[in-house]
Amino acid sequence: MKHLPTVLLFMVLSFVSNITQAGSEQHSKAKFAAQDIASFAKQVEKFAAEKRAHAFIIGRLGQPADELPKGIQFTHTAIAIYSKIKLANGDTAFGYAIHNLYQDSKAPDNSNLVTDYPVDFFWGAQELKAGIIIPDEALQLRIVEAIENGVNKSLHNANYSIIANPYNNQYQNCTEHTLNIINAAIYQTDDMPTIKQRTKSFFKGQKVHVNRFKLALGNMFADGVSTSDHQGKIQTTTFTSIARYLDEYKLLNSAMVITPTQSSALF
Repeated sequence: MKHLPTVLLFMVLSFVSNITQAGSEQHSKAKFAAQDIASFAKQVEKFAAEKRAHAFIIGRLGQPADELPKGIQFTHTAIAIYSKIKLANGDTAFGYAIHNLYQDSKAPDNSNLVTDYPVDFFWGAQELKAGIIIPDEALQLRIVEAIENGVNKSLHNANYSIIANPYNNQYQNCTEHTLNIINAAIYQTDDMPTIKQRTKSFFKGQKVHVNRFKLALGNMFADGVSTSDHQGKIQTTTFTSIARYLDEYKLLNSAMVITPTQSSALF
C-alpha cells in the first residue's frame, strides 16, 4: 500500500471505508433520538401485526442511500418472528423477535447470529426507513418452524463477505443467510448443496454495479470484502431481489417500504 500514489491511496481508503460501513454490524451509534427510534420500531411492529404476520423479512438502511451501489435499497436484512418475549422485569409479552446474521465489528470477515428486537434493529439506522416483505401464510409458518428447529444455526457460515455470492457457500452475508432460511423453508431441507442448487435454478441475484478495480482494492485492503467466490459478473442477494423472487413464484403477500410518515409498495 505504501507504493500507491497519494491520490489513489485516498480513493482506496474512501472506498474501503464506505463498503465496510455498508456491512450489517449490530452495534452502531444512534443517529436519531431514542424516543423517535422507539416510536418507529413500534410503528413497524404495528404494521406487521395488522397484517397478521407470523414471520416477515425486515430490512434497514445502515449507510447513506446515495453511497449505495445501484439496485441496493437496504444494507441489512433479517427475519422477524412473532414470539413470546421475556421482559427485563421478568414479565412476558408478545412481539417480534428479529433473527439476524451480524457482521462482527471486531473481526469484519466473520459473523455472528444474534436475536434482538425492533428498537435494537433500528438503533444505528441511517434513516428511519424499513423494508417489509411478508410471504404468504403457508411460507410464513414454514419459516417459523425452520427457526424453531434451529435451521438458521445449521445454515450459518461465519465466513463473511458483504458481497457474498448467493450461488455457493464460500461466504455469507445477512441477506444470503436470510435467503438460505427461506429456501430451507420452501424446500423443507437444511442440506446446503440442495439449497444452493435450488437457488441457482430459481433465484436471480442482484448485479453489483461497482467498478471491478474498486472491488479488487476492497479485497486487498478490507476484511469483510471478497470477490473470490465469484466467477464472471459479481452478483449478490439483496432485500429487493428476495421480494422479487417470492413474487415471481407466487409466495408473496406484500412488499412495502415504511417511513414515519408513509408506507409504499417496494416495487
